[in-house]
Amino acid sequence: MEISTKQEQFNAAMALYSSQSRYRVFGLLVSTTNISLQIYLLYRIWPVSIGPVWQVFSIGAAYLLTDFINGLVHMYMDNNDRYESLDGPLIANFHLHHKTPQYQKHNLLMVYFTETGSKVWLVGYLLLIAVLQALFVINPAVLYTLVYIGILSSVAEVSHYLCHSSTSPTTAFLAKIGLLLSKRHHAQHHLRDNNGYAFLNGFTDPVLDLIAAACCKGYKQQTDLHYAHYHAADVEAR
Repeated sequence: MEISTKQEQFNAAMALYSSQSRYRVFGLLVSTTNISLQIYLLYRIWPVSIGPVWQVFSIGAAYLLTDFINGLVHMYMDNNDRYESLDGPLIANFHLHHKTPQYQKHNLLMVYFTETGSKVWLVGYLLLIAVLQALFVINPAVLYTLVYIGILSSVAEVSHYLCHSSTSPTTAFLAKIGLLLSKRHHAQHHLRDNNGYAFLNGFTDPVLDLIAAACCKGYKQQTDLHYAHYHAADVEAR
């Protein structure tokens, strides 16, 4: 399809997003549901002791799996151009993180809450874990890992925020030891094409890059061009 057609579709989708409050209300609902489910699941499993060794294993496994899963979702979204679909306005708004990668400064708890509103898929994941936990006997270490993935998926949004907006020595240290995403590592996602999709700590990017090379065309000459003629003031004025 012609780039100009996609640009028109993108602007139309953003006009909807900007003019209709239902999209922001939907984001608040997603945030509230995700965080409520995270608290509920943590409350349900916390009385079950698995010992320090298995806790370390569960957290480590969850870190790698969260980085990979959220990287896959990021890959899908960066290459998604279905602007005329029901969720088209949400897709278009997502692409603006490449146009304006610098975040406004916010309290980290607010970032955790607000950015969790973009994770529609996480609602389904957390609901599935809640159902499985209620209906089946699951190995406690596996259950802890699954719940930690649900929580770390929101932490990944905070990590991404800090990578773009923080100059704190503490943040730099946490990135250096692999708990957060480093600025140098993530910069490749914005400077190059079709790589660096992981955004919890980036450890799984070598695998994600192979998948991207096989499955995706890349964003530099695709979706990054769709917002070239988008100006928020112009669209909101319509």
